[in-house]
Amino acid sequence: MLTHKQLLERISINPAICGGKPCIKGHRIWVSLMLDFLASGMSTDDILSEYPQLTAEDIRACMAYGSEMTRERMVHIAER
Repeated sequence: MLTHKQLLERISINPAICGGKPCIKGHRIWVSLMLDFLASGMSTDDILSEYPQLTAEDIRACMAYGSEMTRERMVHIAER
């Protein structure tokens, strides 16, 4: 099993690729897209069947990146 640091190394941010959006290294697949899929209820297996070029570690890397970003930034959610 990969460490948190090793997972984060699977994410790349390059201003020349996808406008600098965080992507899975070696692919033009946004981290945010993978997180949206997971949030909508897709499983890792569902995602991998749609994107066979990815690995389960790539999906975990996206989750690790999202987790790390919540330590750095808050998103306002309206109270009811």
